[in-house]
Amino acid sequence: MKAALLQICSSDDPEQNIPVVTAMMRDAAHAGAQFIQTPEVTNCVSMDRAHHRSVLRHEADDPTLAVLRDEARNLGVWLSIGSLALRTDDPDGRFANRSFLISSDGDIVARYDKIHMFDVQVNTQETYRESAGFRAGDRAVLADTPFGKVGLTICYDLRFPQLHRALAKAGADILLSPAAFTPVTGVAHWEPLLRARAIETGCFVLAAGQTGTHAATTENSRTTYGHSLVVSPWGEVLADAGTGIGITIVDLDLAEVAQARQRIPALSHDASFSDPDE
Repeated sequence: MKAALLQICSSDDPEQNIPVVTAMMRDAAHAGAQFIQTPEVTNCVSMDRAHHRSVLRHEADDPTLAVLRDEARNLGVWLSIGSLALRTDDPDGRFANRSFLISSDGDIVARYDKIHMFDVQVNTQETYRESAGFRAGDRAVLADTPFGKVGLTICYDLRFPQLHRALAKAGADILLSPAAFTPVTGVAHWEPLLRARAIETGCFVLAAGQTGTHAATTENSRTTYGHSLVVSPWGEVLADAGTGIGITIVDLDLAEVAQARQRIPALSHDASFSDPDE
């Protein structure tokens, strides 16, 4: 399996981002990629909820989804759209942070809404309340592909090993962890967490990331960490994209999944225990 991770710096204008992603998809496919992954919020990186309301669309009307599905079909590649920010019909007006797995026929094989919301105070200058604008999903998602079973996660989900373990025990060979990580948390935690999830599950982990300072029409711009990573089932970093915009292509041998799990069969070693006393 030849996989390509697209590291991009999406603006807050979805229409502006579409041609950037499609051009990179074509370059990746021409380089031999069979599976392409984009980062979290591929269509729009913004901290401004009012701006979200003005530019985001429902899934059925979203131009980014429609164009990328067509591009996957035209190129004959499988595509993980790391996530799109989308309107919903929620009464409180919150959006969805939704990942899509697209087949080489352009069909939507799986959808996953981010379960864990990024509600944190990184430092005195950076506070995030994702749940104020986005509603959380409540269902883990596993999908079949010609390359193996794929488990879908998004960004902050990375800090919750129980989700990844559940996906692996359900049969996942590959875990997807597209992200828009902050530089502060990225330096401290990005690689260790990705390696840990791979080691714990014996899965390949593919993590395409947003990078750089994102162009914004409002004053609320964001900066993201980059360093898209591919990690082997043994916890080895197979590729690190650094901080530049670009394409990272890696050959994956899915036989390594069974080999790693045979060496350390931790997924079959669960033991019951009582909770600690209060």
